[in-house]
Amino acid sequence: MEEQTSLRWWGKLHWQIFIAMGLAIPFGFWTGVPGAEAVGWMGELFLRLLKMVVVPLILFSIISGVCGVGSVSGVGRLGLKTVLYYVLTSSAAIMVGLLLANLIHPGDPSLQVLAGGSQPEVATQAPSLSELLFRMVPENPVEDMVYSGDDPTRGPNILGLIFFAVFFGMGILALPKERRDRARDMFETMFAVMMKITGWVIRLAPLGVFALLADVVGHTGFDAFVALGAYMLTVLAALLIHALVTLPLICLLVARRNPWKYAQALSPALATAFSSASSNAALPLTMESVEKRGGVPSRISSFVLPLGATVNMDGTALYECVAVIFIAQCYGVDLSFSQQLVVMLTALLASIGAAGIPHAGLVMMGIVLTAVGLPLTGIGLILAVDRILDMCRTTVNVFSDSIGAASVARLESPPGG
Repeated sequence: MEEQTSLRWWGKLHWQIFIAMGLAIPFGFWTGVPGAEAVGWMGELFLRLLKMVVVPLILFSIISGVCGVGSVSGVGRLGLKTVLYYVLTSSAAIMVGLLLANLIHPGDPSLQVLAGGSQPEVATQAPSLSELLFRMVPENPVEDMVYSGDDPTRGPNILGLIFFAVFFGMGILALPKERRDRARDMFETMFAVMMKITGWVIRLAPLGVFALLADVVGHTGFDAFVALGAYMLTVLAALLIHALVTLPLICLLVARRNPWKYAQALSPALATAFSSASSNAALPLTMESVEKRGGVPSRISSFVLPLGATVNMDGTALYECVAVIFIAQCYGVDLSFSQQLVVMLTALLASIGAAGIPHAGLVMMGIVLTAVGLPLTGIGLILAVDRILDMCRTTVNVFSDSIGAASVARLESPPGG
């Protein structure tokens, strides 16, 4: 974003987004539902534009990223480091959530009355390894790029799309040099085109962020926050510990970067993640921020970030653990150590299987509740404040993905580089 360095502060995108957020909260609070519905169309249109670019952006970025690695063996090395980072950070987030949920003990049987509201459809069993494997290997890659007509909220099969793109890129690497260079140049050009289109969409981010945040505040208000204050405090405290302690330490020790300066570079992406509550929707801006503002090489970010938006859900896994412990406490159920271990493992699997869309963590909550024998009606206890917490955990998800890109880039750099 070189052209933005000469702009005054109010002309820079991240400040425009923060101003939009600052205006949206009082607007939504004072105008309520009518005001939320009056501006809601702008937020929906912005999300549709982001969804429009997500699938081709992921496809071309992964293929060009794999081609940029240079060899098939290099792809395996890069993938192993990426997945290892995701598993370790998600596990660390889950442990923080479990620890705080047991220390603060936010649940109280008197809150059971909150479970009487309408329930979302939830999953009732954890995905098996074979189900995850079949989901990862697409039967028809083109079909997996399409948003589901039966359930449009679930979106395309991004995991399958990534798998196909990785193999496509590896196929290009296996070609003779002349053909390999031509194919690589073509996909790098297509990726550059998608980044240009993405930049045009991103310029609308302040309007989209204002509308999305005003819509949330206008519909939810602040009444439910009082009754569920201890639960919200527990989730937010755990998210803050992970975002302000665990991840910055990784950024400092592994990526060898100043966490504060790197977070500043990510500010447009983090603000969009917060307002949209969707890591997939924030992906275009995340890639632009990490590459152009954070200085991470495109060959790394174009591989690590799309994968992270699909399988790396630190905030979601943390939230699911705290929520399940909270629900158990409200029902007077004392989960044993072994049951909490089941919660931890199931939440990790569920977070991997969760789509990068709003309320995905809430939908996957049914898996974790069922694993320890808790009623699905317990989801009604947390429904009123889920949207706000969803925005917070999505921001942590995107921050973790971005630090993962910087960390893998550092690990992939040559000695002394």
